[in-house]
Amino acid sequence: MTALASSVLVPPTAAQSAPVRLRLDPRDLWPEHARKLYDHLVGLYGEDDVLPTLAASWIAHQRSANTQRAYARGFKVFEEFTREHGAHPMAVRFRLADTFRLYLQNTPTWVRVKGGRRGELARTGKPYSDASRANALSSASSFFTYLDTVSDDGVKNPFDAVQRPVIDPDFSPTEGYTEQQWVALLVTARDHHRVAAYRKRAYALLLVLYTCCLRIDSLLTAKVEHLGYDKGHHVIKVKVKGGGWKKKPIPPVAWDALQDYLDGRTDGWLFETATGGQLDEPAVWRLLRSLAKRAGLGDILHPPHGVKVDAITHALAKKDARPDKIQRWADHRDSRTTQRYNRRRELLDDSPGYGLAADVAGALDHGTA
Repeated sequence: MTALASSVLVPPTAAQSAPVRLRLDPRDLWPEHARKLYDHLVGLYGEDDVLPTLAASWIAHQRSANTQRAYARGFKVFEEFTREHGAHPMAVRFRLADTFRLYLQNTPTWVRVKGGRRGELARTGKPYSDASRANALSSASSFFTYLDTVSDDGVKNPFDAVQRPVIDPDFSPTEGYTEQQWVALLVTARDHHRVAAYRKRAYALLLVLYTCCLRIDSLLTAKVEHLGYDKGHHVIKVKVKGGGWKKKPIPPVAWDALQDYLDGRTDGWLFETATGGQLDEPAVWRLLRSLAKRAGLGDILHPPHGVKVDAITHALAKKDARPDKIQRWADHRDSRTTQRYNRRRELLDDSPGYGLAADVAGALDHGTA
């Protein structure tokens, strides 16, 4: 019996002092991005400053891992700006907050130095995009809103009057794949990797991601134990945006590829690394780039989240498409969100002008008005 076990199982004698209580640190329960931000800020400000704890608590307060990651990234940009201007992030007022907006418009971004030392960066990239600027400003604003919530005296948010970039929700700079290009990508994943285990993993991952219309973070946080069978369907239980859980049917072709990849494995991450760890999104980025290059699609930059966009676009293009069913399949609460994902609306060959022109041309040929 260990010392800890004996101290728990054997009742204390009267001669003993009050029982020793284990002191638990609430920070041990913080999610990954909160802990990383805490460690980053402690390295800059030390443990005696309240900023690391408050900023990490704010990140932990966010519901989804995607929001946690995006806000932590945006806050680092804001913190670096305040440090360069000799101010503490929690002491920022409107004038400096508005200067941060201008800073984001004009300052080059950090990029890796080609041929430089490992991890060497330089400010030689393009200025922040509209989306990146909006994220950094929203992150800083959200942080001050959180401070106001947890403060007894209240904290004025210096970003309340700062203008944000106007983001068109219907615009996406990402070019999608056609259905034929998707077939080429899947064939490449299935047939053209020299290591069988990696080939099976790539093929199964892309099929499940595409045919189940999943966000990449939902798939990467799924475990083998989340697979099941319900009312004649093979299903996977995944965590969807907003924090809820949902069962998604897995089509036979994807299920067969998944079972071939799992090879009898019954627990652990659904898609894991060679050492059994959780596969991460950067690894999927690298996989997509590699497969696209081998499939002859190398000029199209396709992020993992673009797979879901392609799936929705292709589903809506079917003759018997039911937008209401596709909306539920995509886990969207609002039909407008589903339509924003529909890249086909931007295709040139979908222009109604062609139909009008054909009618006009026919009338002109016959000399009628």
